[in-house]
Amino acid sequence: MVKGWPELDMPLLAVENMRQGYLHADAPVVRIRREEKVGGDARFVLCIKSGGRLVRHEVETLIGADQFEELEQMIGLPLIEKERRTYLTRDGMHLEVNHVDAGLPSEFWYAEVEYPSEEEARGWDPANADLAAYLGEDVTDLPGQSMAEYWVQTRLQKA
Repeated sequence: MVKGWPELDMPLLAVENMRQGYLHADAPVVRIRREEKVGGDARFVLCIKSGGRLVRHEVETLIGADQFEELEQMIGLPLIEKERRTYLTRDGMHLEVNHVDAGLPSEFWYAEVEYPSEEEARGWDPANADLAAYLGEDVTDLPGQSMAEYWVQTRLQKA
């Protein structure tokens, strides 16, 4: 969990706006997402994720805008809005910082780094990228911290 965008000297690689919702929030998780890089075209993704916290298997399939809209109507709840900014860290990793549901009482910020292996994920030290102060609260292994669980807490339990 983080507070705001990083105020560090890192190259900004991309800015994306996303809308996502869940057809199934328990493993296997089934999510739809509209992704649009600033200045780019939108893409629509159906994603199925295995269970797990640090390591999960994901299968993503591109779908059409019409299919996305049909699935969004089936969900029948407001989708989660996210802005993601991707930065290049000093040690060459990609830091993805997300601002979720801006302006809502439940809004929050989180950051993640994708790794090629579990060993590299467990061995990565944010201090090596001068990110120790920014990435202070690691919630990876804590229950209730996934986006699917946020969906349940903020959409399904209120429906």
